[in-house]
Amino acid sequence: MSVRRLCADQPASFAFTPENLAWCAQEIKKYPENRQASAVIALLWRGQEQNGGWVTEPMIRVVGDMLAMPYIRVLEVATFYTMFNLAPRGKYLLQVCKTTPCWLRGSDDVTGIVKSRLKVGPGETTPDGLFSWMEVECLGACANAPVIQVNDDYYEDLDAAKTQALLDALARGEQPETGSQTGRRSSEPVGARTSLMGGDR
Repeated sequence: MSVRRLCADQPASFAFTPENLAWCAQEIKKYPENRQASAVIALLWRGQEQNGGWVTEPMIRVVGDMLAMPYIRVLEVATFYTMFNLAPRGKYLLQVCKTTPCWLRGSDDVTGIVKSRLKVGPGETTPDGLFSWMEVECLGACANAPVIQVNDDYYEDLDAAKTQALLDALARGEQPETGSQTGRRSSEPVGARTSLMGGDR
C-alpha cells in the first residue's frame, strides 16, 4: 500500500453539527466502557460526510478527544482505510475498479476515457472542483463489470462510450440512472435469463 498522508493545507478547526454530535453520542453508546474506541471508523465517516468528503487534522483531534484515543491512533485509522479521503475532493469522486473481472471486461478503456476527459491523474481534482478520481480494487459488483462508483452510486456494465456519456451528464449537473448501463436487471446474464424463469416454484 502506498503511503497516505494528510493534506498540507488544513483548516483551523472542526466541530460536528449538533445533529451529528447527537448521532456520534448514540454511536459511542453502542460499545462497552473502555471499548468505545471501536466507534472511531463510524465517527470519522460521519465527519468526512459533514466536511465535504475529506478528513482533516482538526477532525482527527476532535474524534480522538470524544473517544479518549491518542490522536496518532485515530490518524492510523484514517490513513489505513482508503475510504477516508485525506485531501479535498471534487463534487464527484469516481472510483474506477481495476480488479481482474473489470479488467477482463474492459476497464482499461473506461480508465482511458476518465483520464482523457478529466485531464488529471489519480487522486487529483479537476481545476473546476467537479471531479476527483482514483483506481480501486474490487467494488464487489464483479458480475456487472466494468464498474465505476460515483460518490455512493454504482454505474455498471460500462464501456468507453457509456463512460463518456456518464461523465458528460455529471458535468451538466444531471443525475444519471444508477446500476447497469445496458439495461440488465440486477446480475442477470448478459444475454438472457436461462434459469429460474418458471412461476411454479
